[in-house]
Amino acid sequence: MEMLIATFKHSLMITAFVLLMMVVIDYINVQSKNTWAEKLKHTPFLQIVIASLLGITPGCMGAFTIVSLYTHKMAGLAALVSVMIATSGDEAFVMFALFPGKALIINMALFIIAIIAGLLVHQFSKNKKITETEQIGFTFHNRNVCKCFDKELIVPQLKKITFERLIMILSILLFIAFLISGTLGSPKWDWKKTTFLLGGIFMLFVSATVPDHFLKEHLYDHIVKKHLLRILLWSWGAFIALHFVQTNSMLNGLLDNNQYLILLIAVLMGIIPESGPHLVFVTLFSQGLIPLSILLASSIAQDGHGMLPLLAESRKSFIKVKAINLLVALLVGTLLVIFGL
Repeated sequence: MEMLIATFKHSLMITAFVLLMMVVIDYINVQSKNTWAEKLKHTPFLQIVIASLLGITPGCMGAFTIVSLYTHKMAGLAALVSVMIATSGDEAFVMFALFPGKALIINMALFIIAIIAGLLVHQFSKNKKITETEQIGFTFHNRNVCKCFDKELIVPQLKKITFERLIMILSILLFIAFLISGTLGSPKWDWKKTTFLLGGIFMLFVSATVPDHFLKEHLYDHIVKKHLLRILLWSWGAFIALHFVQTNSMLNGLLDNNQYLILLIAVLMGIIPESGPHLVFVTLFSQGLIPLSILLASSIAQDGHGMLPLLAESRKSFIKVKAINLLVALLVGTLLVIFGL
C-alpha cells in the first residue's frame, strides 16, 4: 500500500506538469493564425524545418498542424515524415518532468534526425510538387469566440459559473493546497516545487478568466477529459511495473542482456497511434534501466495521437510514413547500441 501511494503521488505530479504544459501551449496556439501557412506551400525545405520544430513541441499539436497542412495539399510527404520522427506525443512532457536536461538533448537529436530524414524523403520522392486543391487552409475559430482574456466577461462568468469551470477551479485549489501542505511534491521548497506552485496559480488564472467556450472545448473536453485519466493511469502503471523490475534481479538482467530485443519491442510499440505505451520506456530510462539508444529509437517511432487524423484521411500515407519512421528508428537505435550509447 505504501508503494502504491508513493507511486500514485509521483504520477499525480507528472500528470499535473503535463496538463500545465498542455494548457500553456493550447492557450498560445488558439491565438495563432495561418498567415504563415501559404508561405510553406512552395518551400519544401522550410516545410521540413518548420515540421521538425513543431514536432519537438511537446504534445500532439505540432503533428496535427502538419497533418492538416498535408491533407490540405499545403505540405508534402517529407514534412509529414519529419514531424512524426520529431514528435514524441504527450510523453515529451513527462520526459521534461523527469529529466529535463536529457530531454532537451533527446529533442535536439530528434530535430536533427527529422530534418535529415525529411530531406532524404524529399530527394527520393517521385511527386515533389504539391498540387493545388480547392480545399486550402485551416478553419480557425472566430477571433471573438477564442479571445482568451476579456476583462468584461470575467465577473459575469464567475457569477454564472459553469460546472466545468467550477470543477477546474476547485481541483486546482485542492492541488495548490496539497502542494503547500507538503502532501504532494518535495518536502523542501526547491525550484521544482516552486515551478509547480507558479504553474498552479497560472492554471487558476486561466480557469477563472477564459471564456466559457475556451474552457469547455479546449481545456475541459480536450485536455482534462481526454488526457488526464489516461496519462495518470499509464504513469502510475509504469511506476508500479518499474518497482517490480527494480526489485527483481532476473528482470534487471533481462534488460541488460537483451538490448536488441528491447530495442525491437520499443520500435514496434511505436506502431500504436496512442500516447501511453512509450511511457514505459521513458520511465525505465529515468531510472537508468535502458540506454539512450532505446529511448531515442522509441521516440522516433512514437507519434502519440499525431497519426490518428492521417489514418482517417489516408491509410496509404499512414502506412508509408509509419514504415519510414520505423526504419529510421531501427537504424538509429541499432547504430547507437553498437556504439554503446
